[in-house]
Amino acid sequence: MRKAARPSQPDPAPATKAARTPRARAVAKAAGSDQPQGPGVREFLAFCRIEAGLAKATIEAYARDLRDLWQFLAQRGIASADAVTMAHVTEHIQELSRERGMEPTSISRHLAALRVYFRWMHAERKIAKDPARLIDRPTKWKRVPGTLSIGQMRKLVEAPNPETCGTLWLRDRCMLELMYAGGLRASEVGTLKINDFNETLGSLVLLGKGSKQRVVPVGLPAIQWTQRYLRDLRPELARFPDGRDQHRLLLSFSGRPLERVAVWQLVKKYAAMAGLQDVHPHTLRHSFATHLVVGGANLRVVQEFLGHANIATTQIYTHVDRERLREVIWQFHPREAVSRAEATRRAKPAAR
Repeated sequence: MRKAARPSQPDPAPATKAARTPRARAVAKAAGSDQPQGPGVREFLAFCRIEAGLAKATIEAYARDLRDLWQFLAQRGIASADAVTMAHVTEHIQELSRERGMEPTSISRHLAALRVYFRWMHAERKIAKDPARLIDRPTKWKRVPGTLSIGQMRKLVEAPNPETCGTLWLRDRCMLELMYAGGLRASEVGTLKINDFNETLGSLVLLGKGSKQRVVPVGLPAIQWTQRYLRDLRPELARFPDGRDQHRLLLSFSGRPLERVAVWQLVKKYAAMAGLQDVHPHTLRHSFATHLVVGGANLRVVQEFLGHANIATTQIYTHVDRERLREVIWQFHPREAVSRAEATRRAKPAAR
């Protein structure tokens, strides 16, 4: 028989014995903070990491969202999870929109974290009622993602050069080529290991969101630049015998794996060198998918390349440029065909 749930109490301070246990330290490290997050949050994050197998980035995002929630509730004198009502959660979501100016997509992700947390609390009988169960997600406008043209992408990947970028230019060229060739996320670039690159098959083994693995083929330019980087530069970066490289493909100057933040900084740097604005790592992923769809690739194939669980996520790339739309109308619309024929006939000089 299951034991009766005890009344939920705020987590103890970090200085207590409970907070110094290996489990608590591991969860705090994954959350990115040693400060108490709120009732049941440490156990919830441990559940996400151990039982649900969520990615580290997801757990860190959950921890930030729940920290924001409990800071908001603490300002209103609420310390018990049982005292949280739907009105409190709704007020918190409204504050994110009004005072912080969050976009609907960010608010929707924030609310998703709260819903999972309270659902788990209710399932574990830590609360009698789930206060977030009936809250609807905000409406998300479907916006066309920002992409680069083929010419702009060429400028970006060719921006690293030995004259202006120092000794690491070869690594950066390899990174950009792989990101565009396979539609990689910033987090996937940093976690790539040497064995994940198969130069014979010309493919990458990627570990995406939810620890889902997928195999993505890459083109000849990315293969050649990766081979050159592995031959000419990586042995020099992996010169330390202490295993700090963790067998990762892309390394920093200190021989450690290239972090996600460094990937962002490098993309921004080379975008500025190429004269491009508002470019971030996901722009390369958007451009990869858009160029495939515009070129005639099957949407299901693009879904597999990107690792999307739902094809509805991939459908945002079905937009095409205006020139392509105009060409389709001119080529296939029957009225357009008649009009072009008449225009051609009138343009011919009258026979003498």
